[in-house]
Amino acid sequence: MRYPVRLTLAFWVAVLVAVVGHAHAQRDPFPLLPGMEKQVEFWKKVFTEYSFSQLIYFDPQDLATIYEVNEVGPDNLPDETIRSERARIAAANGVTIDRVFAQRGVKEKTAAGWKRSGRYMAQMQQIFRERGLPVEISYLPMVESSFDINVRSYMGALGMWQFMPATGRGFNMRVDGAIDERRDPIESTRAAASYLKQAYESLGSWPLAITSYNYGPAGMARAVADMGTANLVELIRNYNGPYWGFAPKNFYAEFLVAIEIGRNIQRYFPGLVLDSPVTVKDHELASMTSLEAVANASGLSQDQLLAWNPALTSQVRWLPAGYRVKLPADTTMAPIVEVARYEPPARPVVGRGRGRVVTAANSGTQPKTVHHQVKPGETLSKIAARYGASVQRILQANGLRHANLVRIGSTLVIPRA
Repeated sequence: MRYPVRLTLAFWVAVLVAVVGHAHAQRDPFPLLPGMEKQVEFWKKVFTEYSFSQLIYFDPQDLATIYEVNEVGPDNLPDETIRSERARIAAANGVTIDRVFAQRGVKEKTAAGWKRSGRYMAQMQQIFRERGLPVEISYLPMVESSFDINVRSYMGALGMWQFMPATGRGFNMRVDGAIDERRDPIESTRAAASYLKQAYESLGSWPLAITSYNYGPAGMARAVADMGTANLVELIRNYNGPYWGFAPKNFYAEFLVAIEIGRNIQRYFPGLVLDSPVTVKDHELASMTSLEAVANASGLSQDQLLAWNPALTSQVRWLPAGYRVKLPADTTMAPIVEVARYEPPARPVVGRGRGRVVTAANSGTQPKTVHHQVKPGETLSKIAARYGASVQRILQANGLRHANLVRIGSTLVIPRA
């Protein structure tokens, strides 16, 4: 007669597990969904174990299957070479070539991103708290941009949160030739908070809302309606809508990895020292005001003011009414981005350029460093030749390990001496 008792105990244990699991899901807005474990483990390796010099060949439909990891160095391989390797690996494993994808490791990029995040994280999380949103959303730029405010995608998305121009304007950011708030870490975070709050209220779950940051809220709503389910794992497995490809299917899994690393940075990157926090205060302009007047009133030079306001271009002369000027909460802090004054060199520099020289005013000596903004079509070797510097020294000066980590729109420090 003890058999029914064992059934009863098993039943109540099952009930208890279910209740605890439900309570945990209620506490954690970003759960690891059943069926997504392989994706998360794969991206954890990409973000924390594999170097940029390693090319990972894997099965996009079963991320637990990694066929090969090859050392390829820092330079990009020709598309034909990668396709040839994919075909070879597919034949060796008895699968079609569409079952073999290639992915660089991003361990170095991830470490550099978390280091940068220290500058902004405290204010970013405060913005999400004020909106009643989970602070873990502040880790999403790790997936989007590695917390680089100058990153521009080939599609034209810009900044830490990778807003397209129209989307940025739709969430109250100024985006024009003189002011582009997509570069402002504070304003773009406010816009991202507004977007994600709206997406969550519309879609009803955080996994769907986070995925919509890549796929769009309308796309996610259409997928849910077409499939009759809000279960993201089921959508990943069964939905075949337009543009529902590898990137959106893996976006939430990558975000979960960002959360895991963000909560345990020293576990994954022992000894990594984050940049010191930078705190800015907003000063909203009541009327159109000249940049010179704002600089004079703040006690900063115009270059210093531009450094604290990365949304402003060097061409801006007037700031519109309602613009929130960013000023340091503590004037002893370093600015958000380093902007140096241009001083003409003592002797001519071969070639043309817009590099900003860092040197003592009127020193009469050759400048020791210049700042160069990377333009489309430029390679690091071309930039190095232009300034008479070595590629290796430029990489060292910017904390980069490989030339392929240089992105269009980013600003490089070029050592000259």
